[in-house]
Amino acid sequence: MSFPTYDFLCKTATFINFDTTFCNEKIPLILQNRTMAGQFSADIWTAILGGFVISFPYVIYQLWKFISPGLHANERKHSRGFIIISSMLFFIGVLFGYYIVTPLSINFLANYSISEIVDNQIDISSYIALVRSSALASGLIFELPIIIYFLTKIGLVTPKILRKYRKYALVIVLILSAVITPPDIASQVIVAIPILVLYQVSIYISKIVIRNQKRKEKQHA
Repeated sequence: MSFPTYDFLCKTATFINFDTTFCNEKIPLILQNRTMAGQFSADIWTAILGGFVISFPYVIYQLWKFISPGLHANERKHSRGFIIISSMLFFIGVLFGYYIVTPLSINFLANYSISEIVDNQIDISSYIALVRSSALASGLIFELPIIIYFLTKIGLVTPKILRKYRKYALVIVLILSAVITPPDIASQVIVAIPILVLYQVSIYISKIVIRNQKRKEKQHA
């Protein structure tokens, strides 16, 4: 349960003179296995998660082969980087989830206590589930620009709609950041900023798609 993130956040908090639990030498958390196949299942789930992450470009490639016949030749030409871009976004999201979201969540939940007589003895399956959900959820969230691209292509999303609901998206992101991070502003900002940047990038992508569609309509008019 030692993440390089803790050392970085400890040094950052110390530099700006903030009290933090990231500098604790040991997290008050004991991992335990209470089922016969618990450790074996944890090993299997870790292998499955790693296999899915590694094979994600191939999964995207198969998805692309399924949807590409429905696109025009010009659209396929301009979408050649789809597999590379979506894979890079997914990998960055997984790394963000593992090195940022997971350590922040573990540190907060391990140090949270309603009473001193209650020890945090966590089953290994619960720990693996937290790591798995944090990494995969972050990887999928980082696919937001790709999702917005296709939703704009089929007419379900426009830049106007995205701008209209931007303030609501901001509130939702801040709430989610507050839930999965310790109750300090620095941690919440660390999680919220990448998601907000992705949302803004999605608006720009949607704008480009709409502009290209209008240009094609003028050419065929």
